[in-house]
Amino acid sequence: MPPIVQATDGIDRNALRVLITGFGPFGKYANNPSWLAVKTLHNTILYTDPPADILAPSDGAAMITDEMEEFLRRPQQIHITTLEVPVAYHSVLSTVPGLHGRPPVLPRPNDPTFTVPPPPTNGYDFIFHVGVAGRGPLRIERIGHKNGYRMRDAEGEYAPIVHLPKDPIRDTADAELERMERMLVGASLPGPSGPEGPGPAEVLEIPSVPNRGFGKGYENFPDELSTEIDVPKLIVHLKENGIDQVYSSMDAGHYLCDYMFYCSLAEARRNVTPQEKFKERSTPPKSTPVLFMHCPPVDQPLSTEQVTDAIQRIVLWVCGRLHQP
Repeated sequence: MPPIVQATDGIDRNALRVLITGFGPFGKYANNPSWLAVKTLHNTILYTDPPADILAPSDGAAMITDEMEEFLRRPQQIHITTLEVPVAYHSVLSTVPGLHGRPPVLPRPNDPTFTVPPPPTNGYDFIFHVGVAGRGPLRIERIGHKNGYRMRDAEGEYAPIVHLPKDPIRDTADAELERMERMLVGASLPGPSGPEGPGPAEVLEIPSVPNRGFGKGYENFPDELSTEIDVPKLIVHLKENGIDQVYSSMDAGHYLCDYMFYCSLAEARRNVTPQEKFKERSTPPKSTPVLFMHCPPVDQPLSTEQVTDAIQRIVLWVCGRLHQP
């Protein structure tokens, strides 16, 4: 496990800035396992390993000067800020867009002793979200979903209702399906009795379930968004370094974790800007990398320390591939 080193000497102006979020209490979790694993990394630093080989530039790319090569071979400081987010849909919607601002806007921590370093003016270099799932391995998610959120959050509230665009073919099929369901329900119930015997069965109206998810402000985003991080390669790296209890997932669960992931992916795409940290490099505009990982409850089977170790290794792997020529 990489050592946890507090940033007591301030933040290097060229440091890669990473934001890691965990969730607050809900249900049986007075202390959310995701926050337990994340919070110890607040205001800490890591260092990337310098690359073994500097890649030769492709045709049309900027030449790598001796000064740039020397710069690339230096260990890169990574500074980590952590944030606890309530398990509530409105909290995600009010918090996540600010995390992707330039400069980012972070909410005031619940704990007054929890000091948040000034966010980087040009935005975070990597935003990593962690949430709890059921017993089992770590799960690194690849896709966030826009719609289909039917469960109440920790405050007993639902996600906003979203009216989907009309689809004539789908609407006709859905209407026919609802008509048949009403007929089947009605046929199973006795009708009112009279001189001629039982009358026709009463047809019951079955209320449709409203769609819930992302509406105003997210109309132009697709139903699914994928992380730009190469999750399969990341999984291979983790397994090669002794973290066997991990796999990738295409279903983040259509609950707060999925809601957080989709919102963050959408906001990253909304805030695409040129990479400012390394102006000497010819770098194209790029969105902030976003990742989501599910962890199990404590000791089911991984301890909090093991989850924290995995988080650090993921940060090192992702940051080691940022701003490469």
